Amino acid sequence: MRLGLALGYWGRGPSPDHVPLAREAERLGYDSVWTAESWGSDAFTPLTWIAAHTSTIRLGTAVAQMAARSATTTAMHALTLDHLSGGRMMLGLGLSGPQVVEGWYGRPFPASPLTATREYVDVVRQVLRREAPVELSGRFHSHPYQGPDATGLGKPLKPITHPLRPDLPILLGAEGPKNVAQTTRIADGWLPLYWSPTRPEVYGPALADLPEGFLVAPMAQARVCGDVAEGLLPVKMMLGFYIGGMGHAARNFHADLMARMGYAEDARRIQELFLSGRREDAVRAVPDAFADEISLVGPRERIAERLESWRKGPVTDLLVLSPDRHTLRVLAELNA
Repeated sequence: MRLGLALGYWGRGPSPDHVPLAREAERLGYDSVWTAESWGSDAFTPLTWIAAHTSTIRLGTAVAQMAARSATTTAMHALTLDHLSGGRMMLGLGLSGPQVVEGWYGRPFPASPLTATREYVDVVRQVLRREAPVELSGRFHSHPYQGPDATGLGKPLKPITHPLRPDLPILLGAEGPKNVAQTTRIADGWLPLYWSPTRPEVYGPALADLPEGFLVAPMAQARVCGDVAEGLLPVKMMLGFYIGGMGHAARNFHADLMARMGYAEDARRIQELFLSGRREDAVRAVPDAFADEISLVGPRERIAERLESWRKGPVTDLLVLSPDRHTLRVLAELNA
């Protein structure tokens, strides 16, 4: 199991520690570093900055939102950064949810998310392979454009720039069993949002027979500390926001996943509290047990013991979300 450093997205502003953290992770032998986006900073620009200050660590987006860019635009970002970094780029994509797609990007959330994802990946693959001009008559993506307001002058094109790697890895953030199953068929890897090494059945039967070389790269908050309850607080704060506020009360994929993991009533309560403005109460309502099983928190010995369960399953890359250098170093030592 390889280690990756997950930096997430910016809050109020850029963190001056992201580049030093990435360089420290590279020094410690971490295989990859990952950036994200929500409705603020984008995923590709910080990753390009990190690429310029590192030399060997692989670079991934976990995740770049599909609604933010056309598929060809995303492919252009990926092939450009792959060239500039000397072939270190990995493209992690996610569909997001109706709240973000319609509220932030001003686009309709696709009626068939599986089809929209499949078509998007198809177009990106066509660009990266550069075997012929990009053509697709899809339900959600058409090249050339074929909508009712089309001029009819669109011309199939292939990229002027020759991609460095036609097989640049594409990973998908997927939560539902059907989405995970499709991911194993059309992508090179999967980016689970919450991974519980004791509940692989939650994600569906597709994990029982993964393709050769398929990447499973969950993100997990980590902290080496003496007080487990205190160490879990940042995990609970993240969960309170994602379960309570990252989606509508009637359609929240993160809350649905938490429910499938056995915490349906807790998920409903967190949503109620968060959406009524009681955000601190929503955080307190997150069960310690749930926060604990998807993270690595506590003394070194406890983390060492729990790390074994992550190694035994299908996980190929553990993406560590931690700004603490001591924690990064301990995990590198335990995983050596």
